[in-house]
Amino acid sequence: MLDITRTALASALALGVAAAAAVMPGSAAADGFPSKPVTLVVPYQAGGSTETMARVYAAALEKELGQPVLVTTKPGAGGAIGATFVAKAAPDGYTILFAAATALTWPPLSMQVDYTADSFRWIASITEYQQALISTPDKPYKTFKELIAHARQNPGMNFADQSALSRAYINYMGKKEGIEWTAIPTKGGGEMVPFLLGGKVDIAWSGGVHQKYGDKMHVLASFNSTRLAASPDAPSLKEIYGISMPSYAVIVAPAGTPDDVAATLETALEKASKEAAYNDLLTEKLKFPNSFIGQKTLQPLVKEMVGDLKTVLEATQ
Repeated sequence: MLDITRTALASALALGVAAAAAVMPGSAAADGFPSKPVTLVVPYQAGGSTETMARVYAAALEKELGQPVLVTTKPGAGGAIGATFVAKAAPDGYTILFAAATALTWPPLSMQVDYTADSFRWIASITEYQQALISTPDKPYKTFKELIAHARQNPGMNFADQSALSRAYINYMGKKEGIEWTAIPTKGGGEMVPFLLGGKVDIAWSGGVHQKYGDKMHVLASFNSTRLAASPDAPSLKEIYGISMPSYAVIVAPAGTPDDVAATLETALEKASKEAAYNDLLTEKLKFPNSFIGQKTLQPLVKEMVGDLKTVLEATQ
């Protein structure tokens, strides 16, 4: 009888512990993370550099997490549709976003969306888009200073207008220098390239596509916070104006994701960044740097990014 009582008591205690663990956020569930597939959302069309990176990176990440990583695209509104989807997902680490930092920071400032930069837990940045102000080598200006001097002497210069964000930054430069550019609407980088090479536009913003064209395109300045590795002689906007365009390719989770889940993701992301196939795609094919930044370093950079975007937006509205 005593043995039966002890057995019953032990069973009751075990059930109680299990029930308590089930209702404690970030405890048993986090300890076993991940116990099912993880969805990696890309808020852009398939075939672009971000989606291509995501496919290769997901394969490396699967090995580190021990669970499938399913890549799904949710394009639209400059990344805002996919970002909204992840912002509203359960904060359990099973739905994460791989996107340009601008998709998480620019839309909340410039349009009506259901999220802000604080709607996410910023887990890591795994590379930087090589954003540049570009022209062609046949132009009479070879440096940023020469461009500005030429534009002042030759009113009516134009640029490839690819998005509200790139337009705002180029107009910001114009306002700072007392120059009025003419915007020529283009349907993204796919149309910008023939326009620039064909002489229909004088200058353009590039997110990195210029690196595929070698000496057919010329970098005048870096939109990033630092000079580009492939164009070390071209100054950055941070040097010139004290601002830059967010350049980080980030992986984020919904705000409220538990610390231990975020830590597990960060560790796996960093290890996946060292995988050979991903590194080859990044550095040899895309010509992007393999530069991993974790949560602790990334968080203050988010505030800086938002501050720079606000400065540009307020100056160009």
